Amino acid sequence: MKNIAIFGSTGSIGVNSLNVIRNYPDRFKVVCLSTNKNYDLIYEQAREFNPQFIIITDKSNNINFRKQINNTEVLYGREWFEKILKNEKIDILINSLVGFSGLEPTIIAIKNNIKVALANKESLVTGGELINKYLKEYNNELIPIDSEHSAILQCLVGEKPDTISKLILTASGGPFLNRNSNDFETITVSEALNHPNWKMGNKITIDSATLMNKGLEVIEAKWLFEIPLEKIEVIIHPQSIIHSMVEFIDGSIKAQLGIPDMKIPIQYALTYPDRLPNYNSRLNFLDIKGLHFYKPDLKKFRCLKLAYDACKTGGSAPTIMNAANEIAVDLFLKEKINFNTIPDIIEDALSTFPISNINDFNDISETDKIVREQMLKKFS
Repeated sequence: MKNIAIFGSTGSIGVNSLNVIRNYPDRFKVVCLSTNKNYDLIYEQAREFNPQFIIITDKSNNINFRKQINNTEVLYGREWFEKILKNEKIDILINSLVGFSGLEPTIIAIKNNIKVALANKESLVTGGELINKYLKEYNNELIPIDSEHSAILQCLVGEKPDTISKLILTASGGPFLNRNSNDFETITVSEALNHPNWKMGNKITIDSATLMNKGLEVIEAKWLFEIPLEKIEVIIHPQSIIHSMVEFIDGSIKAQLGIPDMKIPIQYALTYPDRLPNYNSRLNFLDIKGLHFYKPDLKKFRCLKLAYDACKTGGSAPTIMNAANEIAVDLFLKEKINFNTIPDIIEDALSTFPISNINDFNDISETDKIVREQMLKKFS
């Protein structure tokens, strides 16, 4: 029986994780759930899974549940992440927190010999080098939940690192693949949130619309698989059937295919290196009308190029880029800027803030804090 903590249990990854765990009550026990302020959903989750703890990070309302949730203790504030990870018996942390907030729990879990099933790509974008250092130092493992990185991991099982020619990350292209970039200024929030293939949270859905999500995944792949940036390629694949591929030095290519369903990579992360039956929908090749592939337009989707450039620059550049992107996406969701301004803000941040070396978590945290504070002043 594995004890599971899910940070971000009311988001799409958290909900799908509980859908997987529900099928295997003899293998997984939920010990801790967390949400920012989705009280209704976490209440229902707690009633079903009976965790020992619930963490609510938003202290602004400090709502105490009036109804008893079995024997669950309700805790308020992010500081409880560290306390739970350090003091409770947790075997696996499913980290599906949104944005930079996920980095510190990832590091704490690794240092406390807790296996991390990671859906928070910003952890590796901002702290990849540091995380890899700690994984080696503490002899721990991190398994990706992102469908693309799960696909690559599955393709690499049994392969030698020196036989890899390149990694090929697929991208759906989002809702604006065929929209003229001249019309980007008129894109509405509801249009940007209407992803053609995946149902996700607001932030990642906007990132998918700008292709920043794929840029973050490129940086994530560099650190996950310790592959040079020039060996990571992105191609547009609108059907989202091939989740990613690996090309080897002999010219052969492995691909992992499946329906667009996050329960598959979540279950693989929880059971890796083993596989368990999955009784959800399966891919039927006879239903596929065609598989298409395109080169991404970096002039149209500037965020993808900005991510490549930040990764090449290194140091604090990915942290600056990530902080600026989170601010810009939030501004767009609040309808304070237009869609086409998102890459402008990121580019401006990368040219404004000095690039420094990253030696520890404090360096990353301080860079993130400075960028956010100055940008929020600028757009307040």
